Amino acid sequence: MKGLIGIFDNKVLISALLSWFIAQLLKLIITLIKEKELDFTKMIASGGMPSAHTATVTALAVSVGELNGYESPLFGISLVFALIVMYDASGVRRAAGKQAQVLNKLVEQLGNKDFKIEGRLKELIGHTPIEVFGGAILGIVVTLLYLY
Repeated sequence: MKGLIGIFDNKVLISALLSWFIAQLLKLIITLIKEKELDFTKMIASGGMPSAHTATVTALAVSVGELNGYESPLFGISLVFALIVMYDASGVRRAAGKQAQVLNKLVEQLGNKDFKIEGRLKELIGHTPIEVFGGAILGIVVTLLYLY
């Protein structure tokens, strides 16, 4: 049990989770300001500003670098993982979201009787480069503030 309790002292894990939480909270606040609506689904939603995935993996990489050294193999692994996630968020997942928009329009125009789709496809699943950049900055700042 002693080992499991040690998870609460894991600065890498805490900085990553804290960055994710703050990014999701910022999405909720941005939605509240822009749309005058308190939408708690933003706390678990993907897409939007800032990228919580990017904030999380950036915090992971920076905290590993700060605690283990930027020359360590662990930092190298964390950085490659972060770059893959950021590329996926702004590339593959963003393209899938655009395809969902087109498919939703087709279903609306042609009628759902031909496609048998329940509800709309989720359109906001990826990120713009600015949203990814915002998530990266957030992850770095949160991690450095948390560690120091």
